[in-house]
Amino acid sequence: MFKKPIEAKALQRLSGADRKKLRRTTKERFPLASDADIDALLPLKAEITVAKLPNRVHIYGVEGGLPVLFDVDGRDNDIFPTVYALWIVPELLPAFVLKGGEVSRFVIGGADLMFPGISIPSEGFPSFLAGQPWAVKVPGNAAPIAVGTTMMSSADALKAGLRGKALRVLHYYRDFLWELAEGRYIPNGGFLEDIVIEDPALCTTSHTSDAPGDTINDALDTVIDKNEQLLDIPIVHAEEDADSLHGDSKNDDLGVMAADMAKLNVPVSVSAEEQNEVRGHLAQSNEIDALLDKCLLQALHTTVKDKDLPLSGSILWSNHVLACRPAGITLDIKRSSHKKLSKWLQSKCSAGLISAKEDKHKKEIILLSVNRAHPEYISFKPEKRVTEFVDQKPDTSAADAHQTRSQLEVVEIYKSNAHVNLIFTSVGSDTGKYYTGPEATDVVFRYIEKENLTNPMNKAVVVLDATLCDALFKGTIKKGVMYPTEIQKKDLGATFLNRMQAFHRVSRDSEVAVRKGSIRPIQIMTERRQGNKKVTRVSGVEYFLMDAESLASELQKKFACSTSVSELPGKKGQYEVVVQGGVIDDLAKHLVDYYGVPKRYIEVLDKTRK
Repeated sequence: MFKKPIEAKALQRLSGADRKKLRRTTKERFPLASDADIDALLPLKAEITVAKLPNRVHIYGVEGGLPVLFDVDGRDNDIFPTVYALWIVPELLPAFVLKGGEVSRFVIGGADLMFPGISIPSEGFPSFLAGQPWAVKVPGNAAPIAVGTTMMSSADALKAGLRGKALRVLHYYRDFLWELAEGRYIPNGGFLEDIVIEDPALCTTSHTSDAPGDTINDALDTVIDKNEQLLDIPIVHAEEDADSLHGDSKNDDLGVMAADMAKLNVPVSVSAEEQNEVRGHLAQSNEIDALLDKCLLQALHTTVKDKDLPLSGSILWSNHVLACRPAGITLDIKRSSHKKLSKWLQSKCSAGLISAKEDKHKKEIILLSVNRAHPEYISFKPEKRVTEFVDQKPDTSAADAHQTRSQLEVVEIYKSNAHVNLIFTSVGSDTGKYYTGPEATDVVFRYIEKENLTNPMNKAVVVLDATLCDALFKGTIKKGVMYPTEIQKKDLGATFLNRMQAFHRVSRDSEVAVRKGSIRPIQIMTERRQGNKKVTRVSGVEYFLMDAESLASELQKKFACSTSVSELPGKKGQYEVVVQGGVIDDLAKHLVDYYGVPKRYIEVLDKTRK
């Protein structure tokens, strides 16, 4: 990423709010870092600058000091420490230890790190996922020489026999990012030693008393040479660089390169412990696959009706498959052999159990039909138990999930009214009861079956009798226009629900509230006030059984800012929480992770963006 010279297109100081946000993001990104480590990298009283590169990379550093962090996409999603930051806080990231100095020569040349070049600890690798930040160290030295992102998880690495790419190197010792502050902080001696260089025009020696030489350049060269010896990095001269690192050399150099690469080979055989660990991962994946298949068959037998099809994959997962899992069991698609919901459903489609296709516009798989004559479907005996609706997003990893403060459940329900009372009484259903969407549509389909209203020539069409026609269309047809005589089955459910009275039920622990109409979403808005200051407003939290005062007190501690609560004018019992600062994204994430509010019930508006 920094193999070529870099030149910033913009350099600016961060505001106080942005500095706090950067500290919070850094703390969340690097869980091994303590508060003291964050203070060492981003001092509270120091000015922090950001350099924006043409390739969208942002480089953060202390003004007049070292670059300590860089953001790959400029959106605070992929922040990594620089080598300088890792020299200041060596344990900021977990690290791979190289087998020897011959491997480090390729790493500091910009090559990705391969598993055969890594020294495997006696206790084995710790568990890690693909896409996590890791550092690279040489044996016997705590100072990392490179940083990057893992290419595969530890489980996948074991399955592959510890072969292939382990780390995509993003930044390394002596690349052009390192050269932005070359010589100002170098690990010297047995561990890390601070070397402060003042204005070269005013001084001729460094603050390291034992650095030989009459000039600042001599001192720096000596320190860097010592540092390279400590890091066990082979010295590559300028005239040899292209030949030794890129392989475009004479036959002798190619022979040396081949000999070095041959040293990196590992035995094909794997130890008994590693084999047992691989078998354990495979057994765990097989158990989860079997549980997934069982939950799907249970859902197809009990909750997925033909009249509900087509059905999106996310709805199938959250409202049907998860609802059929055994009590107390966490079902995670990423821990299965399929890894993704779409791949799992496609495998069931290939087996002939279901028919599905991918919606290219929504980029989501759609369940079209169920083969109820399939041997797996016929042989399965569904369990008789009460199902529950769970608000959970598909493909949610257990490693990334946050514990919510309490379980929140939001369900849209319906109640019979004068339009549809005759339909309910005809099939013996209670007109004063609340019904979920599938339960309500089941009532109208029972009426159709009882009165035999399905068109014998076209099973997808329902013939309307007087009672059903009045229930669906009375009062909506203009005078002089003929009433319809039939309706498509796929449109019947939605039309019937539109004629019923809509309610919603919100429950959190033992507290339950049923309100008329559709639920109103939480609104989060950021705007500017006098003095170009940002404030974030939150309203509608009471609809989700949240106390505005408690939320304001909690946000005050979380974001280290002032908050206030006021009643909305003209709306008794509805309050607005005002937070000082532009924390719109972090606040929305907090409501989802901590309070369990589904994302579809949160509306975000940032008026500060142009």
